[in-house]
Amino acid sequence: MFGTSTEIPGLAPDLVVHDLAGWQPAARLTDVHLETLLGNATRRWTAQPHAAAALAWKAYTYWLTLPAVLGWASARRVPLLNATDAIMHFDDPRPLVTLGMRPDTVVAVLPGDPLALTGHPQVRVVADEDALLAEFRRSIYDEHLEPLLDAIHGKVRLGKRTLLGSLASGIAYGVLRSADVLPGSSAESIDRLLGTLGVRDLVELYPSHNGKLDVRRKTCCLAFTLPKPKVCPGCCIK
Repeated sequence: MFGTSTEIPGLAPDLVVHDLAGWQPAARLTDVHLETLLGNATRRWTAQPHAAAALAWKAYTYWLTLPAVLGWASARRVPLLNATDAIMHFDDPRPLVTLGMRPDTVVAVLPGDPLALTGHPQVRVVADEDALLAEFRRSIYDEHLEPLLDAIHGKVRLGKRTLLGSLASGIAYGVLRSADVLPGSSAESIDRLLGTLGVRDLVELYPSHNGKLDVRRKTCCLAFTLPKPKVCPGCCIK
């Protein structure tokens, strides 16, 4: 979807990790490795604690949600990336964290999907598109990101709305960057995904100078507070 066969820093090659040596469940971020994530972000961006946390969350949620977002948008197949089946390591210095998924990760599909007929234990057949999106929310947000959001919020003085704005923009960008190879309307896909997570009001889409859709945020990721300030293209403070 990204027009390349090369490795994408942030995600494990081929997404599925068969040799789990050195990998840990993402659930450890809420206890043991939250300090690792935030410490890495502080050093990477020379950021104050609240800005480091905001940028760490922004990077993490983009890469975490991308496989499920594009799986749903392209084929209505959703890998259920809860905090146990999503796995991570900090060994690669290029990304903040590298994410992958366990080989036994369950994929939710619709009844008409060829996978639904296989009877494979890793395939969960749901009734309809609403149920598929409900599985998306349950696995990615309720069982993964919401506990991490609470842990970050308890660690630094940072509003949840700021963090959820980055989640919304990351999902929107994930769809738009693959729009040329995705079926259907990108705007409709984004609207349904963000509506499912209850963050539709935190971004808006607008036509850019090249006629394609772009994202305008209604909250800020705080990159402008860095020693070398950065203002993202869709930043609300511009």
